[in-house]
Amino acid sequence: MIRLNVFIRVDEAKRAEVLAIAKELVAASLKDNGCVAYDVFESATRPDVLMICETWKDQACLDVHMKAPHFTTMVPQIEALAEMKLEQFSF
Repeated sequence: MIRLNVFIRVDEAKRAEVLAIAKELVAASLKDNGCVAYDVFESATRPDVLMICETWKDQACLDVHMKAPHFTTMVPQIEALAEMKLEQFSF
């Protein structure tokens, strides 16, 4: 399995917009084949930090997800509004 932690750093003025897009991305991605878990979290101590945590069955499923219309549309929208950092783990 593959775990991705995507940290999103966003200015307060853009936070609500980024969170709304992230929630749409989560809802669509949960329907993707091989998606084990996909959620967005808000930091309890840093209002400028969000995190998307996702778990995938395997790399093939993740590759298909990364080409899906919801991914190719919404991720660039988030990137235009915020800074993103990705951590990837296999287990």
